[in-house]
Amino acid sequence: MTMLGMTSRRRSTERLGQVFTWMCAGALALNLLLAVGLLILIGMHGLAYFWQASVTEIELKDGTRLIGEVHGIEAVPTADAAWEGEQRMRLKIGNRDLYGLDFRWLRESEIETVTTPDEVVLLERLEWGNFYGRMVELRQAGSPVAAGSEAVLAALPDLHQRQMALRESIESLEHGEMGEVNYELEKLRLEERAVRMRGDDARASADLARMERTQAQLDERYRELAAELTAMRDRLHDVVLVMRDAGGQTKEIAVGEIVRVVQPNSMGTLASVRLYLGRIVEFVSGAPRESNTEGGIFPAIFGTVMMVFLMSFAVVPFGVLAALYLREYAKDGPMVRAVRIAVNNLAGVPSIVFGVFGLGFFVYLIGGTIDQLFYAEALPTPTFGTGGILWASLTLALLTVPVVIVAAEEGLAAVPRVVREGSLALGATKFETIWRVVLPAASPGILTGMILAMARAAGEVAPLMIVGMVKLAPSLPVDGYFPYVHLERKFMHLGFHIYDVGFQSPNVEASQPLVFATALLLVGVVIGMNFVAIVVRNRVRRSYATSAV
Repeated sequence: MTMLGMTSRRRSTERLGQVFTWMCAGALALNLLLAVGLLILIGMHGLAYFWQASVTEIELKDGTRLIGEVHGIEAVPTADAAWEGEQRMRLKIGNRDLYGLDFRWLRESEIETVTTPDEVVLLERLEWGNFYGRMVELRQAGSPVAAGSEAVLAALPDLHQRQMALRESIESLEHGEMGEVNYELEKLRLEERAVRMRGDDARASADLARMERTQAQLDERYRELAAELTAMRDRLHDVVLVMRDAGGQTKEIAVGEIVRVVQPNSMGTLASVRLYLGRIVEFVSGAPRESNTEGGIFPAIFGTVMMVFLMSFAVVPFGVLAALYLREYAKDGPMVRAVRIAVNNLAGVPSIVFGVFGLGFFVYLIGGTIDQLFYAEALPTPTFGTGGILWASLTLALLTVPVVIVAAEEGLAAVPRVVREGSLALGATKFETIWRVVLPAASPGILTGMILAMARAAGEVAPLMIVGMVKLAPSLPVDGYFPYVHLERKFMHLGFHIYDVGFQSPNVEASQPLVFATALLLVGVVIGMNFVAIVVRNRVRRSYATSAV
Protein backbone atom coordinates (compact mmCIF):
# COMPACT_ATOMS: atom_id res chain seq x y z
CA MET A 1 0.00 0.00 0.00
CA THR A 2 1.35 3.39 -1.01
CA MET A 3 1.94 6.24 1.44
CA LEU A 4 -0.82 8.24 -0.26
CA GLY A 5 -3.31 5.41 0.25
CA MET A 6 -2.42 5.06 3.94
CA THR A 7 -2.83 8.84 4.46
CA SER A 8 -6.20 8.79 2.72
CA ARG A 9 -7.38 5.86 4.83
CA ARG A 10 -6.18 7.58 8.03
CA ARG A 11 -8.09 10.76 7.12
CA SER A 12 -11.21 8.74 6.39
CA THR A 13 -10.93 7.03 9.78
CA GLU A 14 -10.44 10.36 11.52
CA ARG A 15 -13.53 11.79 9.80
CA LEU A 16 -15.55 8.73 10.82
CA GLY A 17 -14.29 9.09 14.38
CA GLN A 18 -15.32 12.77 14.42
CA VAL A 19 -18.78 11.80 13.18
CA PHE A 20 -19.18 9.29 16.01
CA THR A 21 -17.85 11.84 18.50
CA TRP A 22 -20.45 14.39 17.41
CA MET A 23 -23.16 11.72 17.52
CA CYS A 24 -22.24 10.86 21.11
CA ALA A 25 -22.13 14.53 22.05
CA GLY A 26 -25.52 15.09 20.42
CA ALA A 27 -27.04 12.12 22.24
CA LEU A 28 -25.70 13.43 25.54
CA ALA A 29 -27.03 16.92 24.83
CA LEU A 30 -30.44 15.48 23.91
CA ASN A 31 -30.60 13.44 27.10
CA LEU A 32 -29.65 16.46 29.19
CA LEU A 33 -32.23 18.57 27.36
CA LEU A 34 -34.96 16.01 27.98
CA ALA A 35 -34.03 15.70 31.67
CA VAL A 36 -33.93 19.46 32.18
CA GLY A 37 -37.18 19.88 30.27
CA LEU A 38 -38.88 17.27 32.43
CA LEU A 39 -37.67 18.96 35.60
CA ILE A 40 -38.88 22.35 34.34
CA LEU A 41 -42.28 20.89 33.46
CA ILE A 42 -42.67 19.27 36.89
CA GLY A 43 -41.37 22.39 38.62
CA MET A 44 -43.72 24.76 36.81
CA HIS A 45 -46.82 22.68 37.53
CA GLY A 46 -45.70 21.71 41.04
CA LEU A 47 -44.80 25.19 42.25
CA ALA A 48 -47.89 26.74 40.62
CA TYR A 49 -50.04 24.48 42.81
CA PHE A 50 -49.41 26.70 45.84
CA TRP A 51 -50.04 30.08 44.18
CA GLN A 52 -53.45 31.58 44.84
CA ALA A 53 -55.26 32.66 41.68
CA SER A 54 -58.05 35.20 41.65
CA VAL A 55 -61.59 34.00 42.34
CA THR A 56 -64.09 34.71 39.58
CA GLU A 57 -67.86 35.19 39.78
CA ILE A 58 -69.62 34.14 36.59
CA GLU A 59 -73.23 34.76 35.62
CA LEU A 60 -74.63 32.46 32.96
CA LYS A 61 -77.27 33.43 30.41
CA ASP A 62 -79.85 31.28 32.18
CA GLY A 63 -79.38 33.34 35.37
CA THR A 64 -77.17 30.84 37.23
CA ARG A 65 -74.31 32.31 39.23
CA LEU A 66 -71.06 30.49 40.02
CA ILE A 67 -67.96 31.39 42.02
CA GLY A 68 -64.61 29.66 41.62
CA GLU A 69 -61.10 29.61 40.17
CA VAL A 70 -60.43 29.26 36.46
CA HIS A 71 -58.27 26.16 35.85
CA GLY A 72 -57.70 26.30 32.12
CA ILE A 73 -59.43 27.24 28.86
CA GLU A 74 -59.50 24.95 25.84
CA ALA A 75 -61.40 24.25 22.63
CA VAL A 76 -64.66 22.34 23.03
CA PRO A 77 -63.81 18.71 22.13
CA THR A 78 -66.87 17.90 20.01
CA ALA A 79 -67.72 17.13 16.41
CA ASP A 80 -70.88 19.24 16.53
CA ALA A 81 -70.65 21.92 13.85
CA ALA A 82 -72.57 24.36 16.04
CA TRP A 83 -69.73 24.35 18.61
CA GLU A 84 -66.85 24.35 16.16
CA GLY A 85 -64.17 26.79 17.25
CA GLU A 86 -65.84 27.53 20.58
CA GLN A 87 -63.84 27.68 23.81
CA ARG A 88 -64.75 26.19 27.15
CA MET A 89 -63.56 27.00 30.68
CA ARG A 90 -62.87 24.63 33.56
CA LEU A 91 -64.04 26.32 36.75
CA LYS A 92 -63.17 25.00 40.19
CA ILE A 93 -66.38 25.72 42.07
CA GLY A 94 -65.49 23.85 45.31
CA ASN A 95 -68.33 23.63 47.86
CA ARG A 96 -68.32 19.86 47.49
CA ASP A 97 -70.74 19.42 50.40
CA LEU A 98 -73.30 21.49 48.48
CA TYR A 99 -72.70 20.51 44.86
CA GLY A 100 -71.08 17.09 45.09
CA LEU A 101 -68.26 18.01 42.68
CA ASP A 102 -65.26 20.35 42.48
CA PHE A 103 -65.20 21.36 38.82
CA ARG A 104 -67.64 22.43 36.16
CA TRP A 105 -67.10 23.02 32.45
CA LEU A 106 -68.60 26.22 31.00
CA ARG A 107 -68.87 26.93 27.28
CA GLU A 108 -68.09 30.41 26.04
CA SER A 109 -71.61 30.84 24.68
CA GLU A 110 -73.13 30.11 28.11
CA ILE A 111 -71.35 32.96 29.92
CA GLU A 112 -73.06 36.32 30.32
CA THR A 113 -70.67 38.24 32.66
CA VAL A 114 -67.36 37.59 34.42
CA THR A 115 -66.31 39.62 37.50
CA THR A 116 -63.79 39.39 40.35
CA PRO A 117 -65.51 40.95 43.40
CA ASP A 118 -63.30 41.82 46.38
CA GLU A 119 -65.72 40.53 49.03
CA VAL A 120 -65.58 36.92 47.78
CA VAL A 121 -63.88 34.64 50.32
CA LEU A 122 -62.12 31.31 49.97
CA LEU A 123 -62.20 28.99 52.99
CA GLU A 124 -59.69 26.13 53.19
CA ARG A 125 -61.35 23.46 55.33
CA LEU A 126 -60.28 20.24 57.01
CA GLU A 127 -63.08 18.42 55.19
CA TRP A 128 -65.06 18.88 51.96
CA GLY A 129 -62.36 20.96 50.29
CA ASN A 130 -62.54 24.68 49.58
CA PHE A 131 -65.65 26.81 50.02
CA TYR A 132 -66.22 29.85 47.80
CA GLY A 133 -68.76 32.45 48.78
CA ARG A 134 -69.58 35.53 50.84
CA MET A 135 -69.63 35.93 54.61
CA VAL A 136 -73.09 36.45 56.10
CA GLU A 137 -72.90 36.08 59.87
CA LEU A 138 -70.65 34.94 62.71
CA ARG A 139 -72.25 33.20 65.68
CA GLN A 140 -70.94 32.04 69.05
CA ALA A 141 -73.00 29.62 71.15
CA GLY A 142 -76.01 30.39 68.95
CA SER A 143 -75.81 34.18 69.47
CA PRO A 144 -74.80 36.55 66.64
CA VAL A 145 -71.36 38.11 67.01
CA ALA A 146 -71.14 39.99 63.70
CA ALA A 147 -73.24 40.36 60.57
CA GLY A 148 -72.20 41.49 57.13
CA SER A 149 -69.05 40.75 55.19
CA GLU A 150 -66.86 43.53 56.63
CA ALA A 151 -67.96 43.03 60.26
CA VAL A 152 -67.51 39.26 60.08
CA LEU A 153 -64.09 39.62 58.47
CA ALA A 154 -63.01 41.96 61.27
CA ALA A 155 -64.25 39.71 64.10
CA LEU A 156 -63.24 36.37 62.60
CA PRO A 157 -59.40 36.34 63.02
CA ASP A 158 -59.44 36.40 66.84
CA LEU A 159 -62.12 33.73 67.11
CA HIS A 160 -60.44 31.61 64.45
CA GLN A 161 -57.09 31.81 66.24
CA ARG A 162 -58.76 30.79 69.50
CA GLN A 163 -60.53 27.85 67.86
CA MET A 164 -57.30 26.68 66.19
CA ALA A 165 -55.55 26.81 69.58
CA LEU A 166 -58.42 24.70 70.97
CA ARG A 167 -57.97 22.21 68.12
CA GLU A 168 -54.26 21.97 68.88
CA SER A 169 -55.14 21.30 72.53
CA ILE A 170 -57.50 18.52 71.43
CA GLU A 171 -54.81 16.92 69.26
CA SER A 172 -52.29 17.28 72.08
CA LEU A 173 -54.69 15.55 74.48
CA GLU A 174 -55.46 12.75 72.00
CA HIS A 175 -51.82 12.06 71.17
CA GLY A 176 -50.46 12.98 74.60
CA GLU A 177 -52.19 11.87 77.78
CA MET A 178 -54.82 9.71 76.11
CA GLY A 179 -52.18 8.13 73.92
CA GLU A 180 -50.07 7.33 76.98
CA VAL A 181 -53.06 5.79 78.78
CA ASN A 182 -53.90 3.69 75.72
CA TYR A 183 -50.27 2.61 75.49
CA GLU A 184 -50.23 1.56 79.15
CA LEU A 185 -53.55 -0.29 78.78
CA GLU A 186 -52.30 -2.20 75.76
CA LYS A 187 -49.03 -3.06 77.49
CA LEU A 188 -51.01 -4.21 80.54
CA ARG A 189 -53.25 -6.37 78.36
CA LEU A 190 -50.26 -8.12 76.83
CA GLU A 191 -48.66 -8.63 80.25
CA GLU A 192 -51.85 -10.14 81.58
CA ARG A 193 -52.08 -12.51 78.64
CA ALA A 194 -48.44 -13.52 79.08
CA VAL A 195 -49.10 -14.28 82.76
CA ARG A 196 -52.14 -16.41 81.90
CA MET A 197 -50.13 -18.29 79.26
CA ARG A 198 -47.40 -18.94 81.86
CA GLY A 199 -49.71 -20.95 84.11
CA ASP A 200 -51.81 -20.63 87.25
CA ASP A 201 -49.72 -20.37 90.40
CA ALA A 202 -49.43 -18.11 93.44
CA ARG A 203 -47.15 -15.66 91.66
CA ALA A 204 -49.51 -15.48 88.69
CA SER A 205 -52.47 -14.75 90.98
CA ALA A 206 -50.59 -11.92 92.68
CA ASP A 207 -49.55 -10.47 89.33
CA LEU A 208 -53.12 -10.64 88.02
CA ALA A 209 -54.47 -8.90 91.12
CA ARG A 210 -51.91 -6.12 90.73
CA MET A 211 -52.79 -5.76 87.06
CA GLU A 212 -56.50 -5.49 87.86
CA ARG A 213 -55.84 -2.62 90.26
CA THR A 214 -53.64 -0.88 87.73
CA GLN A 215 -56.22 -1.36 84.98
CA ALA A 216 -58.97 0.07 87.17
CA GLN A 217 -56.86 3.20 87.76
CA LEU A 218 -56.07 3.53 84.06
CA ASP A 219 -59.74 3.05 83.10
CA GLU A 220 -60.78 5.77 85.52
CA ARG A 221 -58.13 8.13 84.14
CA TYR A 222 -59.24 7.36 80.60
CA ARG A 223 -62.87 8.18 81.42
CA GLU A 224 -61.79 11.52 82.87
CA LEU A 225 -59.77 12.36 79.78
CA ALA A 226 -62.60 11.22 77.48
CA ALA A 227 -65.05 13.53 79.28
CA GLU A 228 -62.58 16.41 78.98
CA LEU A 229 -62.11 15.65 75.30
CA THR A 230 -65.87 15.60 74.67
CA ALA A 231 -66.27 19.00 76.34
CA MET A 232 -63.43 20.46 74.23
CA ARG A 233 -64.96 19.10 71.02
CA ASP A 234 -68.31 20.65 71.92
CA ARG A 235 -66.58 24.01 72.42
CA LEU A 236 -64.88 23.56 69.05
CA HIS A 237 -68.28 23.78 67.33
CA ASP A 238 -69.58 26.73 69.38
CA VAL A 239 -68.33 29.32 66.87
CA VAL A 240 -70.09 29.07 63.50
CA LEU A 241 -69.54 31.03 60.31
CA VAL A 242 -72.55 31.39 58.00
CA MET A 243 -71.56 31.55 54.33
CA ARG A 244 -73.62 32.19 51.19
CA ASP A 245 -72.69 30.69 47.84
CA ALA A 246 -73.19 32.35 44.46
CA GLY A 247 -76.71 30.97 44.14
CA GLY A 248 -77.86 32.33 47.50
CA GLN A 249 -77.70 29.02 49.39
CA THR A 250 -76.38 29.36 52.97
CA LYS A 251 -74.04 26.99 54.76
CA GLU A 252 -73.02 26.92 58.43
CA ILE A 253 -69.35 26.07 58.90
CA ALA A 254 -67.68 25.52 62.26
CA VAL A 255 -64.77 27.94 62.58
CA GLY A 256 -62.72 25.16 64.16
CA GLU A 257 -62.92 23.25 60.85
CA ILE A 258 -61.45 26.14 58.85
CA VAL A 259 -57.73 25.97 58.08
CA ARG A 260 -57.32 29.33 56.39
CA VAL A 261 -59.47 32.31 55.35
CA VAL A 262 -58.39 34.05 52.14
CA GLN A 263 -59.72 37.03 50.18
CA PRO A 264 -57.87 36.37 46.89
CA ASN A 265 -59.14 39.37 44.94
CA SER A 266 -58.12 41.94 47.56
CA MET A 267 -54.66 40.58 48.44
CA GLY A 268 -51.54 42.51 47.59
CA THR A 269 -48.30 41.04 46.29
CA LEU A 270 -46.72 40.70 49.75
CA ALA A 271 -49.79 38.93 51.13
CA SER A 272 -49.86 36.59 48.13
CA VAL A 273 -46.18 35.68 48.61
CA ARG A 274 -46.73 35.13 52.32
CA LEU A 275 -49.68 32.83 51.57
CA TYR A 276 -47.62 31.01 48.93
CA LEU A 277 -44.74 30.32 51.34
CA GLY A 278 -47.15 29.32 54.11
CA ARG A 279 -48.76 26.71 51.87
CA ILE A 280 -45.36 25.31 50.91
CA VAL A 281 -44.37 24.99 54.58
CA GLU A 282 -47.69 23.31 55.36
CA PHE A 283 -47.23 20.94 52.42
CA VAL A 284 -43.77 19.86 53.56
CA SER A 285 -44.40 19.72 57.32
CA GLY A 286 -48.11 18.92 57.68
CA ALA A 287 -50.11 15.71 57.79
CA PRO A 288 -52.38 14.67 54.89
CA ARG A 289 -56.14 15.01 54.97
CA GLU A 290 -59.10 14.34 52.69
CA SER A 291 -57.76 10.96 51.47
CA ASN A 292 -54.29 12.46 50.83
CA THR A 293 -55.69 15.01 48.35
CA GLU A 294 -55.09 18.00 50.66
CA GLY A 295 -52.81 19.01 53.49
CA GLY A 296 -49.18 18.02 53.80
CA ILE A 297 -47.09 14.95 53.06
CA PHE A 298 -44.58 14.93 55.91
CA PRO A 299 -45.28 11.27 56.87
CA ALA A 300 -44.50 10.25 53.27
CA ILE A 301 -41.25 12.27 53.28
CA PHE A 302 -40.22 10.80 56.62
CA GLY A 303 -41.06 7.24 55.55
CA THR A 304 -39.19 7.56 52.24
CA VAL A 305 -36.00 8.98 53.80
CA MET A 306 -36.00 6.53 56.72
CA MET A 307 -36.54 3.54 54.41
CA VAL A 308 -33.71 4.62 52.09
CA PHE A 309 -31.27 5.04 54.98
CA LEU A 310 -32.23 1.67 56.50
CA MET A 311 -31.78 0.09 53.09
CA SER A 312 -28.35 1.73 52.74
CA PHE A 313 -27.21 0.45 56.14
CA ALA A 314 -28.27 -3.06 55.13
CA VAL A 315 -27.05 -3.20 51.53
CA VAL A 316 -23.57 -1.64 51.85
CA PRO A 317 -22.05 -4.22 54.26
CA PHE A 318 -23.40 -7.20 52.30
CA GLY A 319 -22.50 -5.72 48.92
CA VAL A 320 -18.96 -4.76 49.99
CA LEU A 321 -18.29 -8.12 51.65
CA ALA A 322 -19.46 -9.96 48.54
CA ALA A 323 -17.28 -7.76 46.32
CA LEU A 324 -14.28 -8.25 48.62
CA TYR A 325 -14.62 -11.99 48.46
CA LEU A 326 -15.04 -12.06 44.67
CA ARG A 327 -12.15 -9.64 44.02
CA GLU A 328 -9.63 -10.35 46.78
CA TYR A 329 -10.12 -13.94 47.95
CA ALA A 330 -11.97 -16.08 45.40
CA LYS A 331 -9.93 -17.77 42.72
CA ASP A 332 -11.17 -17.30 39.19
CA GLY A 333 -13.04 -20.35 38.01
CA PRO A 334 -16.43 -21.64 36.83
CA MET A 335 -18.05 -21.07 40.23
CA VAL A 336 -16.91 -17.44 40.53
CA ARG A 337 -17.93 -16.73 36.93
CA ALA A 338 -21.35 -18.25 37.62
CA VAL A 339 -21.73 -16.07 40.70
CA ARG A 340 -20.86 -12.95 38.73
CA ILE A 341 -23.34 -13.90 36.01
CA ALA A 342 -26.00 -14.48 38.68
CA VAL A 343 -25.30 -11.07 40.25
CA ASN A 344 -25.60 -9.34 36.88
CA ASN A 345 -28.83 -11.21 36.12
CA LEU A 346 -30.31 -10.22 39.49
CA ALA A 347 -30.12 -6.59 38.41
CA GLY A 348 -32.62 -7.39 35.65
CA VAL A 349 -35.19 -9.24 37.74
CA PRO A 350 -38.52 -7.32 37.96
CA SER A 351 -38.86 -5.51 41.26
CA ILE A 352 -42.25 -7.08 42.00
CA VAL A 353 -40.52 -10.48 42.19
CA PHE A 354 -38.35 -9.16 45.02
CA GLY A 355 -41.52 -7.94 46.71
CA VAL A 356 -43.06 -11.41 46.58
CA PHE A 357 -39.84 -12.91 47.92
CA GLY A 358 -39.71 -10.34 50.72
CA LEU A 359 -43.31 -11.14 51.67
CA GLY A 360 -42.63 -14.86 51.86
CA PHE A 361 -39.16 -14.83 53.40
CA PHE A 362 -38.95 -11.73 55.56
CA VAL A 363 -42.58 -11.20 56.57
CA TYR A 364 -44.02 -14.70 56.86
CA LEU A 365 -40.92 -16.76 57.69
CA ILE A 366 -38.63 -14.49 59.73
CA GLY A 367 -41.35 -12.15 61.02
CA GLY A 368 -43.67 -15.02 61.90
CA THR A 369 -40.87 -16.81 63.75
CA ILE A 370 -40.01 -13.64 65.72
CA ASP A 371 -43.67 -13.30 66.73
CA GLN A 372 -43.85 -16.89 67.95
CA LEU A 373 -40.64 -16.57 69.96
CA PHE A 374 -40.93 -13.06 71.43
CA TYR A 375 -44.48 -11.79 70.91
CA ALA A 376 -46.57 -14.89 71.54
CA GLU A 377 -48.92 -12.99 73.87
CA ALA A 378 -49.90 -10.64 71.03
CA LEU A 379 -50.88 -13.44 68.62
CA PRO A 380 -52.94 -13.88 66.48
CA THR A 381 -52.35 -10.15 65.88
CA PRO A 382 -48.92 -10.06 64.21
CA THR A 383 -46.16 -7.72 65.30
CA PHE A 384 -43.28 -8.48 62.94
CA GLY A 385 -45.25 -11.06 60.96
CA THR A 386 -46.81 -8.35 58.81
CA GLY A 387 -45.47 -5.70 56.48
CA GLY A 388 -43.29 -3.02 58.02
CA ILE A 389 -40.54 -0.55 57.24
CA LEU A 390 -37.82 -3.03 58.29
CA TRP A 391 -38.95 -5.71 55.83
CA ALA A 392 -39.43 -3.10 53.09
CA SER A 393 -35.87 -1.84 53.61
CA LEU A 394 -34.39 -5.35 53.51
CA THR A 395 -36.38 -6.17 50.38
CA LEU A 396 -34.99 -3.11 48.65
CA ALA A 397 -31.53 -4.05 49.92
CA LEU A 398 -31.83 -7.33 48.02
CA LEU A 399 -33.07 -5.43 44.99
CA THR A 400 -30.10 -3.05 44.93
CA VAL A 401 -27.29 -5.30 46.19
CA PRO A 402 -26.15 -6.22 42.61
CA VAL A 403 -25.50 -2.51 41.92
CA VAL A 404 -23.38 -2.19 45.06
CA ILE A 405 -21.44 -5.39 44.33
CA VAL A 406 -20.56 -4.33 40.78
CA ALA A 407 -19.57 -0.79 41.82
CA ALA A 408 -17.54 -2.04 44.79
CA GLU A 409 -15.72 -4.56 42.58
CA GLU A 410 -14.85 -1.83 40.11
CA GLY A 411 -13.56 0.34 42.94
CA LEU A 412 -11.43 -2.50 44.32
CA ALA A 413 -10.07 -3.32 40.87
CA ALA A 414 -9.03 0.31 40.37
CA VAL A 415 -6.70 0.23 43.38
CA PRO A 416 -3.18 -0.22 41.94
CA ARG A 417 -1.51 -3.57 42.57
CA VAL A 418 1.64 -1.81 43.75
CA VAL A 419 -0.29 -0.41 46.72
CA ARG A 420 -1.19 -3.91 47.88
CA GLU A 421 2.33 -5.19 47.32
CA GLY A 422 3.85 -2.26 49.20
CA SER A 423 1.63 -2.93 52.20
CA LEU A 424 2.46 -6.65 52.19
CA ALA A 425 6.17 -5.86 51.80
CA LEU A 426 6.04 -3.76 54.97
CA GLY A 427 4.80 -6.77 56.93
CA ALA A 428 1.06 -6.22 56.94
CA THR A 429 -1.23 -9.22 56.67
CA LYS A 430 -3.69 -9.55 53.82
CA PHE A 431 -6.59 -8.60 56.09
CA GLU A 432 -4.71 -5.53 57.36
CA THR A 433 -3.88 -4.56 53.80
CA ILE A 434 -7.51 -4.82 52.74
CA TRP A 435 -8.85 -3.07 55.85
CA ARG A 436 -6.33 -0.23 56.10
CA VAL A 437 -5.22 0.29 52.50
CA VAL A 438 -7.52 -1.19 49.85
CA LEU A 439 -10.92 -0.38 51.32
CA PRO A 440 -10.16 3.30 52.03
CA ALA A 441 -8.76 3.72 48.53
CA ALA A 442 -11.79 1.98 46.99
CA SER A 443 -14.34 3.86 49.12
CA PRO A 444 -15.21 6.40 46.35
CA GLY A 445 -16.29 3.52 44.12
CA ILE A 446 -18.24 1.94 46.98
CA LEU A 447 -19.99 5.25 47.65
CA THR A 448 -20.83 5.48 43.95
CA GLY A 449 -22.63 2.15 44.22
CA MET A 450 -24.46 3.37 47.31
CA ILE A 451 -25.57 6.52 45.48
CA LEU A 452 -26.97 4.46 42.61
CA ALA A 453 -28.71 2.13 45.07
CA MET A 454 -30.27 5.04 46.98
CA ALA A 455 -31.53 6.65 43.77
CA ARG A 456 -33.19 3.43 42.64
CA ALA A 457 -34.63 2.56 46.04
CA ALA A 458 -36.20 6.00 46.51
CA GLY A 459 -38.28 5.57 43.36
CA GLU A 460 -39.36 1.95 43.77
CA VAL A 461 -43.04 1.39 44.53
CA ALA A 462 -44.16 -2.07 43.37
CA PRO A 463 -42.32 -4.25 45.93
CA LEU A 464 -43.16 -1.85 48.77
CA MET A 465 -46.89 -2.27 48.19
CA ILE A 466 -46.50 -5.87 49.32
CA VAL A 467 -44.14 -5.54 52.28
CA GLY A 468 -45.33 -2.61 54.36
CA MET A 469 -46.19 0.56 52.46
CA VAL A 470 -49.72 1.90 52.99
CA LYS A 471 -51.91 4.75 51.78
CA LEU A 472 -52.10 6.39 55.21
CA ALA A 473 -50.01 5.45 58.25
CA PRO A 474 -51.65 6.35 61.57
CA SER A 475 -48.30 6.94 63.28
CA LEU A 476 -44.66 7.45 62.34
CA PRO A 477 -42.08 4.68 62.88
CA VAL A 478 -40.43 6.96 65.47
CA ASP A 479 -42.15 8.23 68.62
CA GLY A 480 -41.61 8.78 72.35
CA TYR A 481 -42.44 5.24 73.46
CA PHE A 482 -39.81 2.57 74.06
CA PRO A 483 -37.96 1.39 71.98
CA TYR A 484 -38.57 4.76 70.22
CA VAL A 485 -37.80 3.37 66.76
CA HIS A 486 -40.55 0.92 65.70
CA LEU A 487 -39.27 -0.97 62.70
CA GLU A 488 -42.38 -3.17 62.59
CA ARG A 489 -44.72 -0.29 61.72
CA LYS A 490 -46.11 0.42 58.29
CA PHE A 491 -45.09 3.62 56.54
CA MET A 492 -45.96 6.03 53.75
CA HIS A 493 -43.87 6.61 50.62
CA LEU A 494 -43.70 9.52 48.20
CA GLY A 495 -43.76 7.28 45.12
CA PHE A 496 -46.92 5.50 46.23
CA HIS A 497 -48.43 8.84 47.27
CA ILE A 498 -48.03 10.04 43.65
CA TYR A 499 -49.70 6.90 42.33
CA ASP A 500 -52.50 7.03 44.90
CA VAL A 501 -53.33 10.71 44.38
CA GLY A 502 -53.02 10.57 40.59
CA PHE A 503 -54.89 7.33 39.88
CA GLN A 504 -56.76 6.15 42.98
CA SER A 505 -58.10 9.45 44.30
CA PRO A 506 -61.91 9.85 44.46
CA ASN A 507 -61.43 13.31 42.95
CA VAL A 508 -58.67 13.03 40.36
CA GLU A 509 -59.27 16.42 38.74
CA ALA A 510 -58.91 18.31 42.01
CA SER A 511 -55.77 16.42 43.04
CA GLN A 512 -53.96 16.52 39.69
CA PRO A 513 -51.77 19.54 40.60
CA LEU A 514 -50.79 17.74 43.81
CA VAL A 515 -49.22 14.97 41.71
CA PHE A 516 -46.74 17.44 40.19
CA ALA A 517 -45.98 18.98 43.58
CA THR A 518 -45.30 15.57 45.14
CA ALA A 519 -43.22 14.47 42.15
CA LEU A 520 -41.15 17.65 42.44
CA LEU A 521 -40.61 16.97 46.13
CA LEU A 522 -39.60 13.34 45.44
CA VAL A 523 -37.03 14.52 42.91
CA GLY A 524 -35.77 17.05 45.45
CA VAL A 525 -35.47 14.38 48.18
CA VAL A 526 -33.52 12.06 45.87
CA ILE A 527 -31.24 14.87 44.71
CA GLY A 528 -30.68 15.97 48.31
CA MET A 529 -29.70 12.50 49.53
CA ASN A 530 -27.49 11.93 46.51
CA PHE A 531 -25.87 15.34 46.98
CA VAL A 532 -24.87 14.45 50.55
CA ALA A 533 -23.43 11.13 49.40
CA ILE A 534 -21.56 12.79 46.51
CA VAL A 535 -20.03 15.38 48.84
CA VAL A 536 -18.81 12.59 51.15
CA ARG A 537 -17.44 10.65 48.18
CA ASN A 538 -15.54 13.65 46.83
CA ARG A 539 -13.97 14.34 50.20
CA VAL A 540 -12.86 10.72 50.45
CA ARG A 541 -11.53 10.87 46.91
CA ARG A 542 -9.44 13.95 47.69
CA SER A 543 -8.05 12.17 50.75
CA TYR A 544 -6.78 9.34 48.54
CA ALA A 545 -5.87 11.37 45.49
CA THR A 546 -2.78 9.24 44.91
CA SER A 547 -4.90 6.19 44.08
CA ALA A 548 -6.14 5.42 40.61
CA VAL A 549 -9.82 5.59 41.66
